[in-house]
Amino acid sequence: MKKPNSKFVKSTSFNPWLNLAIEEYLVEHVKANEVILYLWQNMDTVVIGSNQNPWKECNIEKMQKNGIKLARRLSGGGAVFHDAGNLNFTFVTGKDLYDQEKQLRVILDAVNSFGLNAEFSGRNDILINGRKFSGNAYYFGDDSSYHHGTLLVDADIAKLSENLNPSKQKIVSKGIDSVKSRVVNLKAIDDSINIKSMKTSVFKSFQETYGNVSAYTEYTDAAIKDEEIRVLYEKYSSWEWLYAESPSFDAYYDNRFNWGELQIGLNFVDGCIKNVKVYTDSMNTSFVDKLADILTGVKFQKKEMLKAIRSATINCEEKQIFADVASLFE
Repeated sequence: MKKPNSKFVKSTSFNPWLNLAIEEYLVEHVKANEVILYLWQNMDTVVIGSNQNPWKECNIEKMQKNGIKLARRLSGGGAVFHDAGNLNFTFVTGKDLYDQEKQLRVILDAVNSFGLNAEFSGRNDILINGRKFSGNAYYFGDDSSYHHGTLLVDADIAKLSENLNPSKQKIVSKGIDSVKSRVVNLKAIDDSINIKSMKTSVFKSFQETYGNVSAYTEYTDAAIKDEEIRVLYEKYSSWEWLYAESPSFDAYYDNRFNWGELQIGLNFVDGCIKNVKVYTDSMNTSFVDKLADILTGVKFQKKEMLKAIRSATINCEEKQIFADVASLFE
């Protein structure tokens, strides 16, 4: 197999909507034989997953009062807080080159080069001594994919816990008392670690894993002048993208399963389901539209809803999800 071309991209902007626009731009333009490492930072932002309800996951009123931005990414997963003490990384690849284990090894090796002992845990976390310093999420397009994550280097943990509003079920399921007690800054473990040294370490680890970088690009705030990036920026900064439709529902279901949290809101017309809204922090995002399509138009009767769910055409990864969804209506 031909050795991939490795490229390095960084953003000097702290604008979350611009940085996410650049990320999607890279996904749209990555070549089949390319692996791109993109490093970026946001200033005081809560970033939610593609299918999350911001009113449930965030303290919107406090965020607006304190000038905290809201951003929504393409990938699934849960809400995270970004500030200047947090370093974000993204691996963008053609679909055939996507290798989650290899990509995570770049990050683990970079962190452990400081003499630490980080390890991957669960579905999307990297821990040190049982405490989280990195969360990861994934997006799969038709021809390209990305894996991105956070690195808490010297973040404001108090701000993090104030502006996130995780469900009590999520807190209990992880056996912890609060978001604040669960996370840790790398600088608190090793005072020599800072954003600059971590960037250098991640870049070095990337080159050791994928070979010498063949191209380097730096984006500034001026990137918004690029027409394609500007269009994406307008999407990421729009009310429609950030808040989406949050109607009042005639019926609402809320539960947490091993694969993530799920909320389903339903509206009826003449006894039939007219509108379906699915919120989830699941890393699997493919089932969301499928579930909404399956239930739309079905009579709001347990028998009919279960029949629709159980007769759906699903893949292996969705089998447990749809079984759990059915349990909500039994």
